[in-house]
Amino acid sequence: MADISTDILGMKMKNPVMPAAGPPCLDGDAMVAVSEGGAGAIVAKTVSRQPAKVPRPCMYRIRNSMLNTELWSDLPVEQWIKTEYKKALSTGLPLIASLGYNAEDIGELAPKLEKAGVHALELSTHYLGTDPKPMVDAIKAAKEGTSIPVLPKLSPNILDIMEFARAAVKAGADGIVAINSLGPCLTIDLETGMPVLGGDSGYGWVSGDAIKPVALRCVYDIARAVDVPVIGVGGIRTGRDAAEFIMAGAAGVGVCTAAILEGPSVFGRIARELEVFMTAHDYRSIEDMRGVAIRNAKGRKGKTTPSYPKVDADLCTGCGVCVKHCIYDALTLKDDVAQVDRKKCYGCGLCTSYCAVRAIKIKYW
Repeated sequence: MADISTDILGMKMKNPVMPAAGPPCLDGDAMVAVSEGGAGAIVAKTVSRQPAKVPRPCMYRIRNSMLNTELWSDLPVEQWIKTEYKKALSTGLPLIASLGYNAEDIGELAPKLEKAGVHALELSTHYLGTDPKPMVDAIKAAKEGTSIPVLPKLSPNILDIMEFARAAVKAGADGIVAINSLGPCLTIDLETGMPVLGGDSGYGWVSGDAIKPVALRCVYDIARAVDVPVIGVGGIRTGRDAAEFIMAGAAGVGVCTAAILEGPSVFGRIARELEVFMTAHDYRSIEDMRGVAIRNAKGRKGKTTPSYPKVDADLCTGCGVCVKHCIYDALTLKDDVAQVDRKKCYGCGLCTSYCAVRAIKIKYW
């Protein structure tokens, strides 16, 4: 079997799967449950100088995604220092403490959290727009008062995430976490005609499956821009999702929405699925697989000529799903095997993503 243990900034982990800062680690008992569920490290819920006043309702499921108005912890930071972090540390797993939100807050809290025994700091500087200065100031404030690794968490709302990544590393960041939830967004209760979430506007922030392609692109860009560990967050629900992020350059992955919807056992399940995937594809270690998509795409150029899908007759089950969804009417079934009519096929590739048994393949470039 593949070795899925890893070392991120001196934090030794049995696997690279950890919670993302949020409700799955809302207190010490929850963090113990995350450990028992199979996580390789713990990321505590974000704290700030004052407890949050969270709008209610604050979470709403949309398929395998979620809209939320979650904020930082509504527990006093003193309680975290006195009680909650100690429970997490008792598990023996590396503990990353998330804190925010500006340089003043972080400069005051960071030394206290280090003294409490946490192994690294994640800076939730949140939605920064186009100016990296608030993030840079926060990183400098954290670095000045501590000796443990500092990892800012970047937002998908940043216009040029590579620029922010470079600015973060220049300011002293030891690693980067990406991404935060995406928004603002809105969903409405059709029976009442009202937004479903609390707060004045009813707006929320989306996480889960819906943001995975955005998160993956951000991790890919960051990993190409800077040479520090990246923890990928956003829509990770399976071992294959985790593998995709690692191929894009992530050293580890954070899971939040799937843990809310499934419970803390999700961490162990994703880790086991990752191990199975890596073994089946002859990857010996996380480092062996990390960044493979960056290496493979080097020098790649786009093309406009079609690549036609090929059907593996031994794998095809004749389910007809690909036939149903081909808008070019280029797929048919013959003797319960999908057939491709190249005269009609546009080479769009949609059929490959519908095939549950991966019997249809296409050359991407």
